[in-house]
Amino acid sequence: MPVTVVRFNLVAPGAAPDALSARYRAAVEMACYADAHGIATVRTEEHHGAENNWLPSPLVFTGAVLGATRRIAVTVSAVIGPLHDPLRLAEDIAVLDLLSGGRLVTVTGIGYRPEEYAMFGVDWRRRDRLQDEPLETLPAAWTGEEFDYRGRRVRLTPRPYTRPRPPLLAGGSSKAAARRAARLGLPFFPSAHLPEPAAYYEERLAEYGIGGWTMMPAAGTPLLHLAEDPDRAWAEYGGRLLHEARTYASWQPDGIRSAVRSAATTVAELRAEGAGAACGCSQSGSFRRWAAEPGRPGVRTPPPPVRAGGRDRGRRTVRGEGSGVLALLPEFGGPR
Repeated sequence: MPVTVVRFNLVAPGAAPDALSARYRAAVEMACYADAHGIATVRTEEHHGAENNWLPSPLVFTGAVLGATRRIAVTVSAVIGPLHDPLRLAEDIAVLDLLSGGRLVTVTGIGYRPEEYAMFGVDWRRRDRLQDEPLETLPAAWTGEEFDYRGRRVRLTPRPYTRPRPPLLAGGSSKAAARRAARLGLPFFPSAHLPEPAAYYEERLAEYGIGGWTMMPAAGTPLLHLAEDPDRAWAEYGGRLLHEARTYASWQPDGIRSAVRSAATTVAELRAEGAGAACGCSQSGSFRRWAAEPGRPGVRTPPPPVRAGGRDRGRRTVRGEGSGVLALLPEFGGPR
């Protein structure tokens, strides 16, 4: 079942602190608006030291959104696992899960920017091994029972609200990531439309004799931008869409795969990448924009994982038809 998603990264190149403060507060107001109008999920993410002020603390922002809303879920996609202390990460997610009544979904990824690892003094070459620890620690910590951690016995409290545990997905784009997810019995969240790692994940599940599922972006439509006047929207927001496309392109050397991909260097090129798309809207490897039709929401994205105590023990692949919506709410003036 398609769901609606509002995505925030809080990017603001060169913004002063007062402008950033206004942007963050506007984002929370937008989340409240989305909550009141039936949007299903807010999505946010983590990057560090970016010149454009990309959000570095998604869990802090998530707390603000969850505290201000009542129904909408928040998906953090993704927490960069090796950059966090696993015990503290488990505590933070447990508190957010309690605060929200089970509305938090966490994807833990390995990251793809060596400079972020260097910033925190974490060895980039050990990232695969380091990613195992948080994915092993969080489920054990959320049981409320003692468990072995780095050679000692520990017990974390309080327990989360969600039973048996808050939704936790293992992200990645490689066979190693798929194997890790299957080995640990976690749902797999590929970073792009990657049928090969998804199929490998299914094979490993069968080998281990356990259940699991995949939530994978579709080959297209990773982001939707709804507008009554596409030409006007491109003129006003095209530069911002191009900025994100170029930022992701600069972060993706050979071997790094992401749902956000574009070779465009100008707004015109970005729009031309999707020439011929339906409804007179523009589509590219990074962005597709649909005009809403009467009686049709014009929003198609992958379903979220099971929430609030549910657990899917069967194997299935959820191939979403997109992965996000950039919702423009002019009455709040931003984020811009």
